[in-house]
Amino acid sequence: MTVNNEGNTDPESSRGARDSGAPDLQLRKPQPDDGVAVFDLIARCPPLDPNSRYCNLLQCSHFADTSIIAVDQRDVLGFISGYRVPARPDTLFVWQVAVDAAARGLGLGSRMLLGLLGRTELADIRFLETTIGPDNRPSWALFERLARTLSAGIETTTLFESQRHFDGHHADEILLRIGPFSAA
Repeated sequence: MTVNNEGNTDPESSRGARDSGAPDLQLRKPQPDDGVAVFDLIARCPPLDPNSRYCNLLQCSHFADTSIIAVDQRDVLGFISGYRVPARPDTLFVWQVAVDAAARGLGLGSRMLLGLLGRTELADIRFLETTIGPDNRPSWALFERLARTLSAGIETTTLFESQRHFDGHHADEILLRIGPFSAA
């Protein structure tokens, strides 16, 4: 995981975004038609690991309830993919956070995470998990800030080891667990 959309816009719109210095963005559930734009966004956000177009299409359809997209009038500027952990349905696993270079430094990652956690259908979420490489300071800062905002603790363990799980071709993936918290 590295930091680098349902047509309903009321509960997740970004009212007041211009006041905060952020672009006027709409935060919403992804739709299948967003799949290609999400694929292109992730390609613009190294060092994110790219997925197939099909995977991004599934994220925008099967996992729409646990994902969020940020769009302005013409471009996708942010995307978070996630899912409920099957063995722990009170836990949301955040797979990827992508923010376009044009929208970085404006708090979009935090706004998307809080928008996602604020959804009615995720009101029973008490923990958030993600994996982060040891040297990925922007991701660590984003999730540490989220834990502070939620007044929740953080636990870390190594989930996937470089040599054992990636044959040395990828850095360790550290599991960061935030919670418990009240999503409401």
